[in-house]
Amino acid sequence: MKNTAGFKKNEARRMTEADYYALPDDVKAELIDGEIYYMASPGVTHQEILWRLASIIGGYIDAKEGECRVIPDCDTKLSTAEDTIVRPDISVICDPDKITDKGCEGSPDWIIEIASPGDPKHDYLTKLELYQRTGVREYWIVDPMKRSVITYRMSEEFDTTCYTFRDSIPVGIYEDFIIDFTSIDDRLY
Repeated sequence: MKNTAGFKKNEARRMTEADYYALPDDVKAELIDGEIYYMASPGVTHQEILWRLASIIGGYIDAKEGECRVIPDCDTKLSTAEDTIVRPDISVICDPDKITDKGCEGSPDWIIEIASPGDPKHDYLTKLELYQRTGVREYWIVDPMKRSVITYRMSEEFDTTCYTFRDSIPVGIYEDFIIDFTSIDDRLY
């Protein structure tokens, strides 16, 4: 059954990690609380934002000789539950023990999702709740349609801030890292 968000949702039975890994390699999907969500291929603007952000973040980490890793679009098993594996657009993982050949085992420190025009509520509601309950420290939703970025800092105090693509945005997990989104916005088609 296809839901209104542009994702397909399998409602027949509660799916597991085994079901997820049995999907064909060319199928892009996520498993959230036992439901498989099939995702559409990203467009050019989505990919451009992803590439630029990953490059900026990776450059910062390299310049600081940091141990965190920037990993785009990898399988992320947020907890020991067998019914949730997501594919964040960008994950910043600061514990090297969480990185495996399959992706990430445990919550990344920082996740960035680039909102899909087909299902913005998937990122704004479903994933926000999921990331908050599984210990992600910082979550950004980059929305190309609205030219906005919403940041959620979810450690001890929950903090939400809205920005535009013309703002400089501080990164909560680092004290001295600010991303000038104008440099990304100016390069978009």
